[in-house]
Amino acid sequence: MTLNESYPNQITHKIPVGISACLLGENVRFNGGHSRSLYCLGPLAEYFEYRKFCPEMAAGFGTPRPTMRLEGDPDQPKMVFSNNREVDITEQLVTSNERYLDNLPELDGYIVMKNSPSCGFERIKVYQENGHPHMRRVKGLFTQALEERYPLLPIEEDGRLNDPLLRENFLLRVFAHHEFRNTVLNELSMKNLIDYHSRYKYVVMAHSQPAYKSLGRLLSGQEKLPISELAEEYFRQFMQALAKPAKRKNHCNVLMHLVGYLKREVDSNVRQDILNVVEQYRRGEVNLTTPTTLLYHYLKLYGSEYVKEQRYFAPYPQALGIRNTV
Repeated sequence: MTLNESYPNQITHKIPVGISACLLGENVRFNGGHSRSLYCLGPLAEYFEYRKFCPEMAAGFGTPRPTMRLEGDPDQPKMVFSNNREVDITEQLVTSNERYLDNLPELDGYIVMKNSPSCGFERIKVYQENGHPHMRRVKGLFTQALEERYPLLPIEEDGRLNDPLLRENFLLRVFAHHEFRNTVLNELSMKNLIDYHSRYKYVVMAHSQPAYKSLGRLLSGQEKLPISELAEEYFRQFMQALAKPAKRKNHCNVLMHLVGYLKREVDSNVRQDILNVVEQYRRGEVNLTTPTTLLYHYLKLYGSEYVKEQRYFAPYPQALGIRNTV
């Protein structure tokens, strides 16, 4: 796959993403219904090729079925039917999940169903013997196994995609994961790894200054590692750096840094106007798309090829309008 084919704004193929089957409108829920996600089947479907899975159906429970819940120790909960707590169905689900994960195709992200004791990403209740839930909440059995097996895979819950910052962060990680897999891992070389880092430097800087410095040191040649180990360690640190949404103050730092590329070519009054818009963004008066669009306009005219190719300006397709909301 060529570099242009992986560029988010020019991507012509769909990215493989796993998803809970009920979110696609499949009637696989306990009551025979679904939890169709208009966002997943709407804007995201333009860019994602979904690979659906339902842990309960794969384990042979069928639908409709009694509701399930987690009980016991939050560190190692067991799955039971809510109306028949004597029957432990954990092993049946775990075995099915492991079989699925053993044969999981290459994916660049996964969207799971909220509140599900199998697929929930967070805040899943684990009940005590007295019928009351523990204070501590956990992930669903399937999502926990998925995360343990593929710790760098971007995973998000459909309900959390309603949060603009979490949605932006998930999409950023999916497209970055896809580009790394296709432009670095599939054609492994030091040049491809350094080129990828060059394109994503300011994305990393916006998320973590320590990670920005650490990745730079890693690629400096001081650590004599085989290219496969170097790429693995790079990607581990890279995805960990992007694990949480970037903060507004870090975006401002990156934007001011990028304004510096206009120092020789653009009048100081124009640069000050750009900085004023960055300050408006810092105060929360405008969304991120305002300063980035203005700045990139001038960088396209006067910036180097290096700065024009920065993924910071288009880490996902602009048609999704993600930066209009953060």
